[in-house]
Amino acid sequence: MTRHEEQGEDGELGELGGHGALGGRRGRRPVLWKAAGLTLAGALVLGVAAAGWAYRHLDDNITGVDIDGALGDDRPARAVTAPSASGADATPLPTGALTLLVLGSDSRSGKENKALGGGDSGGARSDTAMVVHVDAGRRSATLVSIPRDTLVTRPSCPRTSGGPTSVAHGVMFNTAYEVGGPVCAVKTVESLTGVRMDHYVEVDFSGFARIVDALGGVTVTTDQDIDDDDSHLHLAAGTHHLDGTTALALARTRHGIGDGSDLGRIGLQQKLVKALLDQIAHAGLLTDPARLYRVADALTAGLTTDTGLDSLGELTKLGRSLEGLTSGGVTTVTMPVVTAPSDPNRVVAKQPQARQLWQSLR
Repeated sequence: MTRHEEQGEDGELGELGGHGALGGRRGRRPVLWKAAGLTLAGALVLGVAAAGWAYRHLDDNITGVDIDGALGDDRPARAVTAPSASGADATPLPTGALTLLVLGSDSRSGKENKALGGGDSGGARSDTAMVVHVDAGRRSATLVSIPRDTLVTRPSCPRTSGGPTSVAHGVMFNTAYEVGGPVCAVKTVESLTGVRMDHYVEVDFSGFARIVDALGGVTVTTDQDIDDDDSHLHLAAGTHHLDGTTALALARTRHGIGDGSDLGRIGLQQKLVKALLDQIAHAGLLTDPARLYRVADALTAGLTTDTGLDSLGELTKLGRSLEGLTSGGVTTVTMPVVTAPSDPNRVVAKQPQARQLWQSLR
């Protein structure tokens, strides 16, 4: 066999004689491109599969409660809103006014919540309650905190186990969640305010701490020293960058500030909400997919919503509709209250101021 024939068998380009080596590389080039193409295709398949897994994982994180189904029509009327702006987008983002009940619960389920102060596994209470009314156009909002020590008339609520709870007069506001969960919390707030809650959002202790950590912490300025052994928080007055555990302690502290009532704590919670809005705005989440996923995972893992928001698609749609809302566009207030005549450690709604506030949000 001649050298010429040997090259011909190897590469079928041996007829190039002295350029046989070059001819062999050119002959193999389609094979290399094919291998690269298969590798790229495999990477794309894996990427799509990973994206699909991530979507399902985040979607499965969310717990949904059918509040509309449980409460039926015995509720305040929905606000009449203008239709969403039309355009090239087949599914334009909603722009109408919106009212949400946002609760922070001291859930006692799970090791993380217990370690963060959730107590035993006997139940949970609404540790924080905020009615958030987003104005039409979704560039401004009013956040109204309801002191958990407020004495209210708790309406009859359906139980998940069947049958209703009894009407209770002069009981603490946060007992509604304790006896009837999210459904009773919503019904009690609607009874107190006369305002329809379009959606319900609840975050537990561990979920809040994870969200703050995923965002890289949060910067808050306190006006006075805080020394609270109950919440394990000791901060000098000034500006502090807090991790999730410390931010949660700040949200829960009450004995180390002011008169030790819930009103002082509410002021700190409202500062935290605005600080978190600023942190989200400057976190660059859209340019950092890994960080975006960590934040989304932290958010959804500790989240309970009504069934209108219990999917990643609906939450994403809500988030996108609020992109124009910054901390500067959020007004924070507390429901006007006075000391309860029956108990100096409790408060009741101050009238007519409280009624006028709720009327402004309808």
